[in-house]
Amino acid sequence: MAELAPWRAAALWARLALLASSVLGRSSLSGSWDGASLLPPLPPREDAARVARFVAHVCDWGALATVSTIEEVRGQSFADILSLSDGPPGRGSGVPYFYLSPLQTTVSDLQANSHATLTLSLAQTDFCRKNGFDPQSPLCVHIMLSGTVTKVNATEAVFAKSSLFTRHPEMKTWPSSHNWFFSKLNVTNIWVLDYFGGPKVVTPEEYFSVKF
Repeated sequence: MAELAPWRAAALWARLALLASSVLGRSSLSGSWDGASLLPPLPPREDAARVARFVAHVCDWGALATVSTIEEVRGQSFADILSLSDGPPGRGSGVPYFYLSPLQTTVSDLQANSHATLTLSLAQTDFCRKNGFDPQSPLCVHIMLSGTVTKVNATEAVFAKSSLFTRHPEMKTWPSSHNWFFSKLNVTNIWVLDYFGGPKVVTPEEYFSVKF
């Protein structure tokens, strides 16, 4: 049997580990997702597009920066933490999906200006701690995704729901009176900071062409 190339072997392990983690779950009780418990190997750092897709898939939450509509800081940047998912384990799409409510300040901002930037970091996994990397160190690996946030259509909402509820089962119990809806970040710009020397620019074409 021919030996697999290192990146293909890592990709295969990534897929198996992500699928296994959906069975093991955050704990023995939830039966859900735990992206940190079986974190697969980081792709080669020279493959920035693959690193970006890896981070986008294993991260469960991120900081979304919007243009604020709050009177005290109107027109200034304002960030909030949002739970997210780019797909069920092993089926990452690269598109971050969110479950939002009109009651959130972030949604008020997005209604006025849909442009936003999402930061995702491996600091939320055990990767940086195990390797002794500070969260601000480039070696800890984080990505910035910029674009517009829009509500998904009914067809895409099926995939968004499956993606989010697999990783965040508590969402199923959130009060319907808050009028929750599924949305996504339409990614137009990608930056990857995974080593010293500044961020690497990845095009949307490179980002979405990655196959695991």
